Amino acid sequence: MNQAILPEDLICMNDYAWEHPIAVELAYARADNALFGEPIYRSGAKLWLHKDLAKVVIEASRRVFKETGGVLVLYDGLRVVEAQEKMLQTQIVKDNPSWLEEPRLLSPPGKGAHPRGMAVDVSIRDARGALLDMGTEFDDLSERAHRDFMHCETVRQNRQLLDDLMIGAARFKNIPLEPLLTEWWDFRLPASIYNQYQPIRNSDLPPHQKLMD
Repeated sequence: MNQAILPEDLICMNDYAWEHPIAVELAYARADNALFGEPIYRSGAKLWLHKDLAKVVIEASRRVFKETGGVLVLYDGLRVVEAQEKMLQTQIVKDNPSWLEEPRLLSPPGKGAHPRGMAVDVSIRDARGALLDMGTEFDDLSERAHRDFMHCETVRQNRQLLDDLMIGAARFKNIPLEPLLTEWWDFRLPASIYNQYQPIRNSDLPPHQKLMD
């Protein structure tokens, strides 16, 4: 039997944005999110991470500020099973059934690191408030978002900077971290770790942690 992740093992990253160079922009709580075109999370939802990944993100945010004078932008973390189910019912997913075929662009409900709070989607906003050019927007599901896509030198340098800061922070905290090869913004604990835990359902969370109505 896989271990359950307790509510107290989840860290609200919104609480850290006041004292650290972190900007929480929870993408799937927005009605106009670029991928689905409708909100997946409820209004006012917070971004939660497993405590180990939260340590990495806080350390990475300090490094981002030191290197760029900017902030680490957080787009998504914990994605409860019900949210994964709702994503599969959106019109754009129904119109693109290939997204659910191997290699999958969307995980089946309960699969992957996000429903365990062990994946985070991030970018960097510089000291002027502008996002660094990463070659695509967050949540672009084309090959241009793949880490091995040959972009211009500026994009390659910006992606390398993000990789170096996130992975460097993980090493400093002695926590393994892997970048997802098909999404430049996605960093997660290895499958050998997150598969030891049960996925989190919205119905299992106390009211202040729920992502869905």
